[in-house]
Amino acid sequence: MKTLAGIANGLETNLVIRAAGVTLKEQRKLILLPRETPLTPIHLENMLKLSRIGVVIMPPVPAFYNKPKSIDEIVNHTIARVLDHLRIDNDLTKRWGNT
Repeated sequence: MKTLAGIANGLETNLVIRAAGVTLKEQRKLILLPRETPLTPIHLENMLKLSRIGVVIMPPVPAFYNKPKSIDEIVNHTIARVLDHLRIDNDLTKRWGNT
């Protein structure tokens, strides 16, 4: 959440936050996977602030509707969703209708 807050408030105190700031400045796609829970109102406000300027907020929540058989399948599902947002073809997970 410190990194997310730094990005939301332009506090470019390290290389990751600086890279995110440049990504925003150049109007490129930025996807953040915040993993901390529970979320406080401050966390939510920072996420909303970023979402309003086009940042994709995608907490890495495991999906179980696809009935994963391993931890790798759970991780791959999240990675596939990120790659989909970046329009990068992948076959890391089964698609709807391909069961």
